[in-house]
Amino acid sequence: MSREVKIFSGRNFQYLSRDIARVYGIELSKLNTQQFSDGEIQPEIQESVRGEYVFIISSTNAPAENLMEMLLVIDAARRASAHYITAVIPYFGYARQDRKDRPRVAIGSKLVANLIVAAGANRVMTMDLHAPQIQGFFDIPVDHLDASYIFIPYLKSLGIDENICFASPDVGSTNRARTYAKHFNGDMVICDKQRKRANEIAAMTVIGDVSGKDVVLVDDICDTARTLSSAAKLLMEKGAKSVRAVCTHPVLSGQAIETIEASALIELVVCDTIPYSRKSDKIKRLPVADLFATAIRNVHENLSITSLFIPKP
Repeated sequence: MSREVKIFSGRNFQYLSRDIARVYGIELSKLNTQQFSDGEIQPEIQESVRGEYVFIISSTNAPAENLMEMLLVIDAARRASAHYITAVIPYFGYARQDRKDRPRVAIGSKLVANLIVAAGANRVMTMDLHAPQIQGFFDIPVDHLDASYIFIPYLKSLGIDENICFASPDVGSTNRARTYAKHFNGDMVICDKQRKRANEIAAMTVIGDVSGKDVVLVDDICDTARTLSSAAKLLMEKGAKSVRAVCTHPVLSGQAIETIEASALIELVVCDTIPYSRKSDKIKRLPVADLFATAIRNVHENLSITSLFIPKP
C-alpha cells in the first residue's frame, strides 16, 4: 500500500516549509491555527492524514509558542491516525541547556525531547545540534543533518582553498572546525574563550598561527555575535588576511546585527533555519530546503540519508 507524504508547517515557518514542499514536489498541507483572546492556540489539521506519513516543520526557537504549536500539531496528527509522524526541527531550541552545570538548574533539551516523544512523534529530523549527544535524549530515531553539506560548496566557490584556515570560536566548536579543516586539508586554530556569565566574555586567546591566512570561524549558533566579533578582532590582530564566519542558526538576539556590522568579519554566512527580518550587507543566508526535502524523501522511501551528512572531499 502506497502511503502519501503530508507536510505541515508552524505559523512562523511558512517561508521554509513552502520551499521544502515545492522542492519535494507537493503542496503544503492545510493547517489552521486558531488563537483565542487569552493567547491559547488550537491547531486544526484540515485534511485527512489517516495512514499517511506526516512531516511537521517548526523550529523551537523563541517564543515558546513555536514549541507548543508543534507539540499540538503532533498530537492532532496522532489522534487523526497518521501512520508515521516526523518532527522536522531545523533549529532545536533549548539545546544549550544540555547538562546540569550548576546546582538547581533544568536540563531543558532533555525536557523538550521528552515532550516531543510524549506528544506522539515517531522520528525527529534536525540540523547541527549544539551538542550531538542530545540525540541520545530521544527514545526515537533522530536524523541529525549537517550544515557542512551547504557551507562547504559555498566556501569552495570563494576560491580560497589554498590559503584557508578554520577557527573554532571556543573549545566547544573544535570538532566542527576540525571537520572542515580535514575536508579542505587546511589548518585549524582554536580561540580559547573564558566567560564571566552567559553571553559575556571575560577573555579570549588564540591557539595556533593564522598569519596571512583567510580564516573561517565555524559555529552552530550566532546569538549576540559577541563571541564571533571578539574572535574576528583577535584573529586580525594575530595577522590573519581576512576573517569570515559560517554559523548554522542565526538567532541574532539583541544588538547582534549592529555587532556584526561593526566587527572585523568580512561576512557571516548562515542558514535559513530561523526567520529574521532585519537585513545586513554582511549577512548571507543560504537555503536548507533542498537538503530537508531530500532527507524527507529518503525517510519516506526507506533510503539512507548518510550521504546528506557531509559532502565527500
